[in-house]
Amino acid sequence: MPTETISDRFRRHAEDWALFEQAKEYALDYMRTVADRPVYPGREAVAGLDAFREPLPDAPADPRDLLARLHRCGSPATVAQTGGRYFGFVNGGVIPVALAARWLGDTWDQNAALYVISPVTAVLEEVCEGWLVDLLGLPAGTAAGFVSGTSTASLCGLAAGRDFLLRRKGWDVGANGLFGAPELRVVLGAGAHSTVYKALSILGLGKDRLIKVPVDDQGRMLADKLPPLDDNTLLILQAGNVSTGAFDPFAAICPRARDAGAWVHVDGAFGLWAAASPELRPLTAGVDLADSWSADAHKTLNAPYDNGIVFCRHRDALAQAMSMTGSYIVYSDQRDGMIYTADMSRRARAVELWASLLALGRTGAAQLVGDLCRKARRFAAGLEKQGFRILNDVCFNQVLVACCDEAATKITLEKLQQSGECWCGPAQWQNETVIRISVCSYRTTDEDIDRSIQAFVKARGRAET
Repeated sequence: MPTETISDRFRRHAEDWALFEQAKEYALDYMRTVADRPVYPGREAVAGLDAFREPLPDAPADPRDLLARLHRCGSPATVAQTGGRYFGFVNGGVIPVALAARWLGDTWDQNAALYVISPVTAVLEEVCEGWLVDLLGLPAGTAAGFVSGTSTASLCGLAAGRDFLLRRKGWDVGANGLFGAPELRVVLGAGAHSTVYKALSILGLGKDRLIKVPVDDQGRMLADKLPPLDDNTLLILQAGNVSTGAFDPFAAICPRARDAGAWVHVDGAFGLWAAASPELRPLTAGVDLADSWSADAHKTLNAPYDNGIVFCRHRDALAQAMSMTGSYIVYSDQRDGMIYTADMSRRARAVELWASLLALGRTGAAQLVGDLCRKARRFAAGLEKQGFRILNDVCFNQVLVACCDEAATKITLEKLQQSGECWCGPAQWQNETVIRISVCSYRTTDEDIDRSIQAFVKARGRAET
């Protein structure tokens, strides 16, 4: 009898439906129990991860044993961010049908690079692009590239802006690089997110030569402190400060930038979604006058993770910045998604994004965004009633909290994180260590908020003893 090859083995596994039923049962078990799990894994669960630390075995593992170990040792050590009491980072929940769509999409295992590789992905990207541009009130014809997150989206948008500004000066970055290129000015707010600095560094625009505009006590750029702008300027604005949730005054700044010929990029990771809510849309007034935008659907929109989007008013500019060629690359007269992203091969994340948008609809998106903000205000009001200091104007979904002094804040946060009741993270705000609350998940209920407030109170009490 011939020896079974690894390919033979995998072909046999591909027809072993019990293997996939096992995975499904583990997934359903996790979904059934996540709300009752500690929000952050305890020491015993984390210690259990040592079960994964072993030399790579010579022989193939048994697939059932592999899955069993993953669930037995891995599931208890997860952060229960898909429950209702995780507020540590701007991590959204997972819309149920979008998760189911992702399971199906993962089974398809499509490569989203080109239409010829995956027509279904190309069409879903085309549909999502149109829906999102309309939902957010962006200019008609705006292009969308589907990437992993805002870090990459900002990189793509800023690359498009850099190349666009230099091309107007007669300089081709793709051909000549930045050696001897005309100098650009980069202007951003003093409260810009670290991912913006990372993108600028990667793009060769540095971080020490940037022009930082002063901000107010909420982190909003002060329009009257903006330096003169010109057609050498790359201006970066913010829709949703990562600590306070505050929005830069787009209506006061963007017209000046357009008149000067500057390129405006808006970092809107979680805040750009305010445009989907009639109630909150005034926060984004004037944002449609920008040239590029970055956003994360896995944040406020509650799509599954790994769903970032770069938008660009100038479709050709984004395509030129991201373009590549090869004798084997078959472009079509349909949408070829790779021309709008830094990646070539990538998974078909538009599958679950399409499902998320269709499950929400226009009214559902507005309700979701509005409800997150209402819950953030409830959280802030409840904590303030209990004697905590609220350090920001709660205009969106972020709350900054502190105790009577910094030492008490630090100990309270430590006790809170250890409790497993809810989880928040630290931040630095105006030279003080504070507790940052991000209300991002549809799973969070009023009861979750009230229960978390009591966890804060109990943690502060433990800190004082």
